[in-house]
Amino acid sequence: MDTFALIVTIGVALGFTYTNGFHDSANAIATSVSTRALTPRAALAMAAVMNLAGAFMGSGVAKTVSEGIIETPHGDKGMWILFAALIGAIVWNLITWYFGLPSSSSHALFGGMVGAALAGGIGVIWSGVLDKIVIPMFLSPVIGLIAGYLVMCAIMWMFRKSNPHKAKRGFRIAQTVSAAGMALGHGLQDAQKTMGIVVMALVISDVQSADAPIPIWVKIACALMLSAGTYAGGWRIMRTLGRKIIELDPPQGFAAETTGAGIMFTTAFMFHAPISTTHVITSAIMGVGATKRVNAVRWGVAKNIILGWFITMPAAALVAAVSFWVVNLAFL
Repeated sequence: MDTFALIVTIGVALGFTYTNGFHDSANAIATSVSTRALTPRAALAMAAVMNLAGAFMGSGVAKTVSEGIIETPHGDKGMWILFAALIGAIVWNLITWYFGLPSSSSHALFGGMVGAALAGGIGVIWSGVLDKIVIPMFLSPVIGLIAGYLVMCAIMWMFRKSNPHKAKRGFRIAQTVSAAGMALGHGLQDAQKTMGIVVMALVISDVQSADAPIPIWVKIACALMLSAGTYAGGWRIMRTLGRKIIELDPPQGFAAETTGAGIMFTTAFMFHAPISTTHVITSAIMGVGATKRVNAVRWGVAKNIILGWFITMPAAALVAAVSFWVVNLAFL
């Protein structure tokens, strides 16, 4: 049963990474596709490659996920808690993808972990949840909004005397770099979250110790599944981010992507905080759009997106708790 539970949990974790990829591929490339800086397929291929590279750039976020959110559960029960947490995250990802809402796969996973832990009678490290998840969840969109606004203002001032047509053509080329940075940051952040879950599963089954480094096969498997999911594409969410919030031009797309990538690298390397790429790029797009005029942003769409952010963790927690109770009845 131990081996079976381990294999199933790792399989579901990789399945979650795949849904994370196609759910969040829009984060990296929606602005580049909507401004026609890149074709959709070229953008997805670039994002998949950069996701793969980003996954190997660190392990701080993975450590936070595996050790800083819930106490490490033990035995078969512990493995099924992880399984239920992943089911909660996957179900919420699929629901929000269907409705085209750019909700956070990361917070779906964290909500699933907390819900499954509570249902299974495992301790939640509330200080870690507050410091590493809840506070960054509120801070990162605010920073994204303000930084996006300021970066766009700086660009407008620096190129105020430029030929608009030439400037747009230059920024369309520059967007290939900023989109690549965004995809690299997405790989750095999101592949590590699944690595943290797989490491927990290995520790629970006594395959490795908690202080051992992440096995290379775990990094490769998580990176490949995230990349495969990214290449599959999340067209519904791409439309929301690229068109529905505001019609972006190349300078605005460059400003939003540069802001988002900068925030993701900073939080991953300096604070080991697993922030949401979705929250960061969406708020950066809003901030950039507000430089046109405040009512240029479709705040009704933005309101629905933000509402989705707030209900993601409790909704995923509820699905995970129900999943654990079902598994508990069937296997334990």
